[in-house]
Amino acid sequence: MAANGGMSAGVAVPRKRPALSPSLRMTPAPVLGKFRPVVGQCCQRCTPDSLARHRQDAKSEQSANLGFCDILSVNESHTRYRGWLVRRMCCVLFVCARDVYPSRGVARQERLCQSHGVREALSAEVKTAKGQVKDQVKGHPLSFFRPIINTCISPFFLRCVGWASMKMFSWLFGSVQVNLDHFRALRAASREGSPLVYVYVRQSPLDNAVLSLALFFNGLRVPYAICPFPVANSFLRMVLQKIGAILLPSSAASEEEAETDALYAPVMTSLLRELLAEGQSLSLGISAESGRGRQWLDAVGRLIRDGDVPDVRLVPVGIAYEGVPKTHVQPGPRLRRLFSRLWKKAEAGSVRIHLAQAFSLREMSTSGRWRMDEWCSLKDLLEPAILKRRLVSASAESGLGQRRTSWPAPPRRPEPNGGESRPSDAVAVHLIFSASCCAAVMSTGLLSALLLYRHRQAGARVSLLCRDVAWLTEELLFRDKDVGFGGSLAQVLHTSLALLAPNLIIMAATAPPPSRPDPFILARPTPDATLELERRAQMVTRAFILEAVGACAVSSALHDVGARTETPDGGVRGRAEFDVALSPSELNRRALRLCHLLPAGFRPPCQSPQSFALDAVESLLRCGVLIQKEDDGEIPVDDTRRRKRVSTWMATDQPDDGHSDQEAAPFYQMSRPSQCPDMLLFLVNMLAGRLRTLCWTAAFLERLASPLPEAHFVTELRSHLRKTAQENKRQYESCSPEAATDAVETFVDLGVLAKENGEEGGVFLGLTPLYRVPENQSKLQQFIQQYLPPP
Repeated sequence: MAANGGMSAGVAVPRKRPALSPSLRMTPAPVLGKFRPVVGQCCQRCTPDSLARHRQDAKSEQSANLGFCDILSVNESHTRYRGWLVRRMCCVLFVCARDVYPSRGVARQERLCQSHGVREALSAEVKTAKGQVKDQVKGHPLSFFRPIINTCISPFFLRCVGWASMKMFSWLFGSVQVNLDHFRALRAASREGSPLVYVYVRQSPLDNAVLSLALFFNGLRVPYAICPFPVANSFLRMVLQKIGAILLPSSAASEEEAETDALYAPVMTSLLRELLAEGQSLSLGISAESGRGRQWLDAVGRLIRDGDVPDVRLVPVGIAYEGVPKTHVQPGPRLRRLFSRLWKKAEAGSVRIHLAQAFSLREMSTSGRWRMDEWCSLKDLLEPAILKRRLVSASAESGLGQRRTSWPAPPRRPEPNGGESRPSDAVAVHLIFSASCCAAVMSTGLLSALLLYRHRQAGARVSLLCRDVAWLTEELLFRDKDVGFGGSLAQVLHTSLALLAPNLIIMAATAPPPSRPDPFILARPTPDATLELERRAQMVTRAFILEAVGACAVSSALHDVGARTETPDGGVRGRAEFDVALSPSELNRRALRLCHLLPAGFRPPCQSPQSFALDAVESLLRCGVLIQKEDDGEIPVDDTRRRKRVSTWMATDQPDDGHSDQEAAPFYQMSRPSQCPDMLLFLVNMLAGRLRTLCWTAAFLERLASPLPEAHFVTELRSHLRKTAQENKRQYESCSPEAATDAVETFVDLGVLAKENGEEGGVFLGLTPLYRVPENQSKLQQFIQQYLPPP
């Protein structure tokens, strides 16, 4: 692929979709290089002023679209000099010419000691230790945190590490591509005076390094990066602290252990205040699963509310790996393993970095536009629907209630009163959503989604995969989702197959000399391979989340009327499902209930669940899965709503005026698509893994006779999930440790499980009295199972 990813910038494609044909199987994709979606725009609801300011800056800019560049491909043209010697030293000359913004940690320790939070923490520490302050050396109480406090940015070390990083990443990755237009917008935002805070979703220990290298390459201020991984090597710690890496204490083995220290949080908060007051940039990562890292975002928000910092500009960062490095590799003890890969050919593919538009944190926090009408627990929202009771909660009935984030709070962090969700959690969810939306979909994620959700049972030949890759790429681009690959379909498919080869079964097919061989591709039916493909396919799921929720709602409605007929490979055939008249209001209710079960970050918290459910159903109309018809008096065979004489277009809480039976009421029917007959099943399979985990967990509750310790409960649940998946010989994505932990948190929030403190300490998990009844357990399982595809 070229340095610009094989994409030509500035050429638009008409919004009318060209029809796909078999002639596109081995030819260049028609949309690649012709259409570049605009990603990463500010939220119009939460930060309209930032969005208007960015549009005004964009109008004032006269430069054209700059396109993409590979920050690892440095040549003679990047320097001011020419000649054969320059061609051999171009990387050194380029690094030496980069702008560096040094930062010294002079007298920072004394100012930290005078802060109110640190003084209170020291007083509490002295009282608990009976006058002996921990690690007091030479009479200074904060000597234990002195290396963290003295973190600085040295121009010499930054240039040396920048040159070494470019050499190392050139062996680890095929390319690291960035959008130059995004950096032009960041330069305009940095001139406004507010410090920039880059927020990304944690995927790999290399996230911070890749982001910092991209900023250094483009002449922007390298941020102070909060590193959540332990680094044991003393020399490596010294080097990293000279380039702005804020490391964990040397005695902490993990981020969770560091948070248990009473001095760690106050010192870090004071350090962030000092850095932002100096005008330094920050870089922090948030875990989408556990929410780790959001405490520093909360600390920045408190500094703004207290007036210590006027304002900061948040920049969501989408980092997309074609092959994600191993996330369990720690930078310290296993550094030699990382350097040993320098002698191997790059096997991790490409990296695409997207920087979203910067927006004001003060604008988002003070305006309150991101807040919902009411924050509710999952029990209040879904329990009436599960147990088929009359709605007793106004939030559940209207659909305006927002599910409270179920992230655990860090140690020593006070919980809010009254059960109101923390503002930082809503901002963190918004940032996770923004970073995920602006991240590009890589070729490996696209192929993984096709093999898992479309061709899982029978596999597919390469020619068929080429056609599906062209179709799915076109669908992604028309949904304003950027892709991180380019070139011909044959090149894209060859690259992704090479990266995914350990997780696939590739069977060669012989063919006569005039024709090309057409290999057969199948996902390897093993737990490790399935989990790897599922992890890569999550980006496609996020892009189709509206259609996936709507498809599950349609599948649930078809399941209730019993109009589904199955093919031997698990698909849908026959005319029955096309003849069913689906009620729009009923589909909206089913989609509303399902969207409450989505994990954090799949939809923005500023959008109400009811609006999300309406968009989910309407998205099926736009993609052609559903068609809208007017009631002409003929009653379809399986139309239960007509038999009950209920109008479909009216909401349940609107009064009947007596004329609804005479008016023409629209309804939905399944269409008969010719290009994608299994589109509905493809969309339903995107959420099937998570829903299946909840269904298997509900079945596990039948064997829970008494409360168990939380750790023992999770271990038993993981064993049950693995055993169930082994019995089915598939669906291994539903037995991952992350899925089990998320299922426990969901059932606790749903009121199925209750956390109790044991007599000898520890937390126990047991069934609540309501769900000890076998009938209610069966209703819970049926409620979740209705959204699953046929087995």
